[in-house]
Amino acid sequence: MVRTNETVGLKRVLMLTIENDETSCEELVNLLANIDAEVVEVIEQKREFPDSRFYLGRGKAEAVAEKIAHLGIDYVVIDSEITPLQAKNLEKIFKVPVRDRTQVILDVFAKHATTREGKLQVELARLQYELPRLVGEGKSLSRLGGGVGTRGPGEQKLEERRRRIHERIATLRKELQELRKNREQQRKLRLENELATVSIVGYTNAGKSCLLAALSSDPSIMVSGRLFSTLSPVVRRVKLPDGRIVLFKDTVGFIRKVPHSIIEAFKSTLEEISYSDLIILLADVSDPELIQKINVAEDVLNELQAESIPRLLVFNKVDLLSKENLERLSDAYPSAIFISALKRQGIDVLLEEVCRVLEKSEAEREFFVDAKRLHLLEKYREKITIKGSVFTDEGAVVKIRAREGVLKKLTKLLDGGMKTCES
Repeated sequence: MVRTNETVGLKRVLMLTIENDETSCEELVNLLANIDAEVVEVIEQKREFPDSRFYLGRGKAEAVAEKIAHLGIDYVVIDSEITPLQAKNLEKIFKVPVRDRTQVILDVFAKHATTREGKLQVELARLQYELPRLVGEGKSLSRLGGGVGTRGPGEQKLEERRRRIHERIATLRKELQELRKNREQQRKLRLENELATVSIVGYTNAGKSCLLAALSSDPSIMVSGRLFSTLSPVVRRVKLPDGRIVLFKDTVGFIRKVPHSIIEAFKSTLEEISYSDLIILLADVSDPELIQKINVAEDVLNELQAESIPRLLVFNKVDLLSKENLERLSDAYPSAIFISALKRQGIDVLLEEVCRVLEKSEAEREFFVDAKRLHLLEKYREKITIKGSVFTDEGAVVKIRAREGVLKKLTKLLDGGMKTCES
């Protein structure tokens, strides 16, 4: 049983579960805190399967109803997705609204959506969730009237609501498709610009926004300890130790039991990850469910077909872990990088490793540049690494490492390269 301290002004919530998953319950407690709701108590009933009518057994539900009245509960939350029939029956017994995990996640998303695209995505996800739950409402509403072989006013009202939802969904999808075209155009421009893109991904609240703020030294990036504070991608230019500029991208956090409606609504945003040159999988070392959450993140990346993109495992918040635990984790993950984005520890090491990984997809070439054209290299300085140069009276022989597209442009600009070097 989980309890939280009572706080004045918060909605009082009772949580129900049959899954015996304390981590999932704690996560839902944190999600509810995002929408100013306090979990007064968690009640668990051990069942292999939920009751088809009441989720809990009917007797247990009636016992819970007495506790709801005694504790002054505002609404009940189920740590699972429930059917419309289960919700309807429980509300009859409890006399208070009943919400499931999906509805809570949608509420949190709605609160944190700040961009137009984010708001449209949340609305689409909510409507897709609500649409199948309209079934059955018409019968109860039709008791108001109607004869044999006719449709009652409840059914007519239900059909009208369903039609309006379908129309709104179609409108939202059209608007999101336009926004997606704009993003594709921006992506095309980025690709033509030949700047590498690094996506920071991971479980929600792993510190992705904090890391991007540390890398870019941008205080305008919102850093929050709350779940899902970032719903729309945030992109910043970051200078690597070798002088090149790379685009780092913050992404929406992952979470277990993600509702299908949310995945579909945010699919176009998540797809941006699959166009990355490198993925930083960020994990919170202080989280007791560290390994499970890494697995969740990896499952999402596989769903996005991003498993072939180079990946760096980065453990964040090392300042919250003891030296002994850090050593054990380092032994278990020898190739991982350990940082504290908040304290800016290990950032230099991370950027050096980013350089090393990105170099694997680049090539080296030597160019002869006459003295009058040396200034042309400055145009590409953010996209190349000069590995060496030999100056003569006529100009310079410059060894350059860069992406193949940049080298081709340099070849045209400088009237041909001298030879290709081994990487």
